[in-house]
Amino acid sequence: MSRREAFLDRGVGESRGVVLLDGRPERLLIRRDGDPPVLGLGARSIARVKKVEPAFASAFLELADGHEAIMPFRSDVTKPVQGAAVEVEIRGEARLGKLANAWQLDGAEGPPRLLAPPPSLQDDLLALARTDRIETGTEAREAADEAEAEALATVHSLPGGGSIAIEPTRALTAIDVDTGERTGGDSKRVARQANLAAIAAAARLLRLKGLGGLVVIDLAGRGHDSNAILSTLRAAFSADNPGVAIGPVSRFGTVELTIPRRRRPVIERLLGETGGLSPLSAALRLARMLEREGRSSPGSRLTARCAPPVAEAFGPLTPGMTDLLGARYSIEPQAGWGADRLEVTAS
Repeated sequence: MSRREAFLDRGVGESRGVVLLDGRPERLLIRRDGDPPVLGLGARSIARVKKVEPAFASAFLELADGHEAIMPFRSDVTKPVQGAAVEVEIRGEARLGKLANAWQLDGAEGPPRLLAPPPSLQDDLLALARTDRIETGTEAREAADEAEAEALATVHSLPGGGSIAIEPTRALTAIDVDTGERTGGDSKRVARQANLAAIAAAARLLRLKGLGGLVVIDLAGRGHDSNAILSTLRAAFSADNPGVAIGPVSRFGTVELTIPRRRRPVIERLLGETGGLSPLSAALRLARMLEREGRSSPGSRLTARCAPPVAEAFGPLTPGMTDLLGARYSIEPQAGWGADRLEVTAS
């Protein structure tokens, strides 16, 4: 039987929640200071209908503080009209090039405003892990760092050998199964074992990465056992229901499925437009490095070196960092450094 554990790492400017599934990261939830509550998954608001688009069966909404969302029409609710106020709940977070997805709850009155913030990170973790215990401290920091590293990786090893590569594109997420040097009998048996292991790993990793929408899995080998593949898919992705749809195994050895998009992909949280760490993500990582060095070298003077954009992004973190370490640290921008080049020394 699968076992889940929950961890909560609270840092300067950011909190990270992790769910482990049988000891491996399954969820990584990131909350940063300054995240607008009105756009959080589960937030309830009064919104104003800015524009109705019958061709797309949707309406564009204005939320509090000028934020926007899109709302699909519901067949069981009267279609909204431009200028009307509606009560909505965020069912899908905003992602690159896409507005947050809102679900109409009822009619309403008054200006756009937040009615109820999204569930706390702690409540989300308890619900996802189905536990009443959350670990904090050093173990949580280590679990969050491990989850972050795995979420950003492309190729992942499979138990027993082989690997899968997970690559999101604008249209879909492609998953390639590779048997590698996996052994264990004839090639058909090896491919079958690798495919079943890949499906279980893919379900966990897609949840970890926060990826949804159309997913295409390129299975290893030929002559697949469709019943075994589909049965394993249904079991592996049951945690993503409701809303998962699984297609048949094609004659080309691929299988397609769709997974509801709920949370913003982790890669969009952590990386910038060029594919490296964003300045803010790097600044938050630098803050954790300073905290760790400060604890291991009490009383020492700490010097952090980083790229100029990272130093600039660190600015809003300064009050929290000073509360934690006092005035015994400094940030030194280094011209020519990339965002992922970070250094902390004690003297």
